[in-house]
Amino acid sequence: MATPLPINVGRLTQIAGFELVRMFLTKRGLIALAAFALVWLIILRYPIGQAVGIVSAPDFEQIARDISGSIGLSKLLDWPEAEFAMYWLIALYSFPVFGLFICSDQTVGDRERGTLRFLSLRSTRFEILFGRFLGQLAVLACLVGITLVATLAVLGFRDPSLLAGGFARALSIFLILVITLCPFVALMTLINTFARSSRLSIVLAILYFAAGGIVVGILQWQIPALGLLDYLFPGVQIELLAGQNLPLLSAVAIPLVQTAVLLSVAQRIFARSSL
Repeated sequence: MATPLPINVGRLTQIAGFELVRMFLTKRGLIALAAFALVWLIILRYPIGQAVGIVSAPDFEQIARDISGSIGLSKLLDWPEAEFAMYWLIALYSFPVFGLFICSDQTVGDRERGTLRFLSLRSTRFEILFGRFLGQLAVLACLVGITLVATLAVLGFRDPSLLAGGFARALSIFLILVITLCPFVALMTLINTFARSSRLSIVLAILYFAAGGIVVGILQWQIPALGLLDYLFPGVQIELLAGQNLPLLSAVAIPLVQTAVLLSVAQRIFARSSL
């Protein structure tokens, strides 16, 4: 029987907390936050701030129901909180891409500086790997939470009577978004186990989705039964999830299973790699 890996919750929390400190209390992190804030101020000002006019426009409604109805986007027209309908579409596609960039340096930076070996003297490799994963996920969760609060404020400014329903909507969006982001963070955790720089990890992630998608597409064209290979890619469920056309169980189960598999592979590689 294999001996269970010793896990110290205190060390795990410290490693995860360091990622939050690195994002919110360092010069490099603050620059990234400033760029993120600028982009989201524009999003809040225009597509979200003007969501009611956009969603209620006859042309938009016709397009959503006729052209996008195949993935169920027309269901979003029934949301009383138009701001959150617009937020949902934007965040569901933008945060995974942003997550790939922000999570590109989980362990490669420490390997380059030689501090990874020092950390391994005081923590297990599992704690380092899983702690960095939790830390990066916590950073993204904070950013999702901040943007949701801002969207809730825009909604409250337009119609305070919608705040109660908006709060419940924001909570459900937060939970689904964080779970959706899990496999993207786990993928970068895996790539960090063998990449030699944060830039290379981003390039490898892009190649994984681009070249991998082409290869899988060709295989599926030859053998339709290989359609299950789509589940190798994080975010496979996003298109259906965007239009609320996916059962909640599937929306949660698919990314969680992908995350568990990616982290398991990452742990095996990291446990045998040279620091």
